[in-house]
Formats: sequence, C-alpha cells, structure tokens
Amino acid sequence: MAGSKTKFYCRECGQESARWLGRCPGCGEWNTLIEERVEKSKPADRRGIAQAIPLSEIHTIEGQRMDTGSAELNRVFGGGVVHGSFVLLSGEPGIGKSTLFLQMADYLSKTNDVLYVSGEESARQIKLRADRMGINSERVHILADNSLEAVRAEVLQKGYSVIFIDSIQTMTLEDIQSAPGSVSQVREGASFLLKLAKENEITVFLAGHITKEGAIAGPRVLEHMVDTVLYFEGDQHHLFRLLRAVKNRFGPANEIGVFEMRGNGLIDVTNPSMFFMGDNSRAQAGSGVAIIMEGTRPILVEVQALVTASVFAPPRRTVNGMDYHRLLMLLAVLDKRAGYTFGTRDVFVNIAGGLEVDEPAADLAIIASVMSGIKEKPLGKIAFVGELGLTGEIRGVSHIEQRIKEAEKFGFQTCLIPEINATSLGSTECRIFPVKTIEEVLDYLF
Repeated sequence: MAGSKTKFYCRECGQESARWLGRCPGCGEWNTLIEERVEKSKPADRRGIAQAIPLSEIHTIEGQRMDTGSAELNRVFGGGVVHGSFVLLSGEPGIGKSTLFLQMADYLSKTNDVLYVSGEESARQIKLRADRMGINSERVHILADNSLEAVRAEVLQKGYSVIFIDSIQTMTLEDIQSAPGSVSQVREGASFLLKLAKENEITVFLAGHITKEGAIAGPRVLEHMVDTVLYFEGDQHHLFRLLRAVKNRFGPANEIGVFEMRGNGLIDVTNPSMFFMGDNSRAQAGSGVAIIMEGTRPILVEVQALVTASVFAPPRRTVNGMDYHRLLMLLAVLDKRAGYTFGTRDVFVNIAGGLEVDEPAADLAIIASVMSGIKEKPLGKIAFVGELGLTGEIRGVSHIEQRIKEAEKFGFQTCLIPEINATSLGSTECRIFPVKTIEEVLDYLF
C-alpha cells in the first residue's frame, strides 16, 4: 500500500523496532514482536489551538468528587471519583471487573447519564447480569460495539458524563489497520478516549486484560496515560477480592478496598482484619498475628508456619502469600544469629486468607511463628510488628500508633514492637514489649 510501511511492536511492553527481533530489547521476552502496518498521518490543523493560561487563573474542582456508593471503593479512589478522570481497572478473567463496573454505573447513574460500552458481550448478556444483581436504571445506556468512532458519536450526541469501556483490548479505530488488542490499537485507542475525556470533562473507566505474568496487557504507555491504575486481585478459591490502587493522581497510592463476591454482586468488607486474622481464639503452635499496613489501613493477618523433619536431602521451603527469598533470608538470620539450624527441616509458611504480604514489618510474626512451630509452643494473644535486619536487629516501622490501635480493637493484650518505635509511642491499653534484637524476641517468647 502506497504511503504506508510496517514496524514491529512488542505485545508485552510496546517496544518499537524497525525489524523483527527474536528477543525484545525492552522487556527481554522472546518471540513477542509482531508486525503492524503504520499509516502516514495527515498534518493536523493547528488553527484554534488552546492558548497558555496563567496558573493563578485556572479554576479547579478537586473538592468535587462523585460518590461511588461503596465506602471501600471511595477509599481506594481517595474519597470518590474526580470529575473528568481517566481510570484503568485490570484483573484476571472472571475476577469481577464487569460486575464492579455495572455496580458503579448503577450508582453513578443517580446523578449522571452513564454509557456502558461492551466489546465482549451483547446487550442481552449484560441485561442478564444486571437482572441477577437487581440493577434496572433508566439512565444506564448499553452500547454493544467495538468502534471508538461510534462511541464518540454517541457520547457527543447524547451528552454522557460517565463512560465505561469493557474492555480497551476489544476497541478499534478504523484508521489503524491492525487487529483489536494489538499494541497500536490499544495505544491509539486509549489516546483517543483520553482526548475525548479531557476535552469534554467526561469520566472514563477502562477495563484492561492482563498477561500471564500479571501485568497489564498492551504497551506500558497505557498506564502512563491514565490518572488512576487499579488492580483487582483474588482467585477462584476465595470469595474475597482486593482492589488495589497502584497509581492515583488524585489520592494515595497502594490503598486497598476489600470486597466479598456474592451472587448479587460485590459487597464491602468493612472489617478486613476479622477475615485475614481468622479464628484466633484457639492458641495453636505455629500461628502468629502480624500487623501490616495496606496504604493507610492497618490490617491484622495470621501467619501460619509448619516445620517438619526433612525426608529428602535438600530441605523444602514453601511459601504462600509472601516472598520466597524473604523467607530464606529470615531463616538464615535465625541460623546465624540465634543458632537454630534448618538444614534438616522443611519449612512451610502461609499467609491466611489469600493476602499477598510484601511489607518487612511482618518479619517478626514470621520468625515467631516458625520458632513456635519448632518448639510446639503456642504464642498466645500477642501481635507482632517489626522488620528483621541481617545482623539480627529489629528495625523500626511506620504508623506504629495506628497498628497498635488495630490490635487493641481485637483484644490483643501484648504487642512486640521495635524498641525505636516504643520511645515515641503514647499511652495504650495494650501492654507494649519493646525488642531490639532477635535474641530478646526469643527470650521473651520461649
């Protein structure tokens, strides 16, 4: 075709190349470069371009946020959805992205005209889900089409203020000669919707697919375009779902919301500590409670450890809910600084409830659970906070007062915390035992 040429794009990271390569130079993945036709764009008409405005004359509406109808969802957004924002929601297939979008569309339709665009399902399929969830709003309009030009025409004609796109990987632009979901379609489609949102003060929500590695499918620039990136986490074996904000221009990042998946939709879990801590009424060996922070929220989680004699020559280390290499480091410190050898012992560590814990403040609870499993001695009603250093010292953590208050709420009578945090802690109902080294922790517990 005259006036056009082809380039190669990585479908994992969006890296551009003039020729095909076996390995992507951007992300290092093999056999991910695909060929796409690139059309020469016409020069844009620059007449009527916006002029620069003094900062002092720009009026903001930061304080005007839309209520989503869910306290957990409002927490993740930082108090509600900002008008005119561009939000990307990603998650595994079947996790509940479409369900969450439909619930949000129903509540936002009380004060806004909402357009729900689906490139994956027919209008009849969406209606069946809405009936199951008890949703029947007259201000929610369904458009089963994957053409972004059709979406733009519908929006400008009817004047919708909120749009849901399910999903961006199914949307296409007629000017781009490539398949839906390709790097160029996703990149240019998101740019098309971004311009539509910012020029008309329209709030746009995008659903995005993820790759087998758990990253958002498509070019990396997609995450840079949007104002907020949300990850929907969970699996088929747990009824609970975590909504995590990894990027938020209008609020705190790394905030989480906890939901329970039911037949009629997603229900807020207002007290996640009760679920993640489990039944802590019975004292059992190998079980400890850590106080971690997820965003600005303290959560109590149960750490379970099982230590058994190794049958095979290389002992096994199995983890669920934490970093495997972090466990190896903690066991090495126990071996070197406390004299406990694990060369003939298998160690299994599990974070109950399906939560992924990557905060170092859980180190103290992990080593306490492992030692409790070795000695077959329950830890009792004790909560643990602290990071373990390689020299055996217990390092300080942030938000110590919030963590202690969360432990008090659930009736914990004793908290082991780093000594450096105890010096700045006010009066509490919980008995505080400050520790400085791993030896002090083991002496107190055993």
